[in-house]
Amino acid sequence: MTRLERLVEMVRELSPEEFDTFAASVEELRAERWDREIEHDSAAGQLDKLIEGALALASHAGARTRPL
Repeated sequence: MTRLERLVEMVRELSPEEFDTFAASVEELRAERWDREIEHDSAAGQLDKLIEGALALASHAGARTRPL
């Protein structure tokens, strides 16, 4: 049995309250990992084209719209 399989088996044995706490912890870890990935990609310039595109779209939309 792999480490992951053992972990899944242990999770299956958790009480509902323990499972909720575990799930919240996993979600927090996932968010932290995502934040680090975004920070890394941003520092490497990998988001620059996306940002430029979003700014161009916003500028274009602003030129075509007027306040209500």
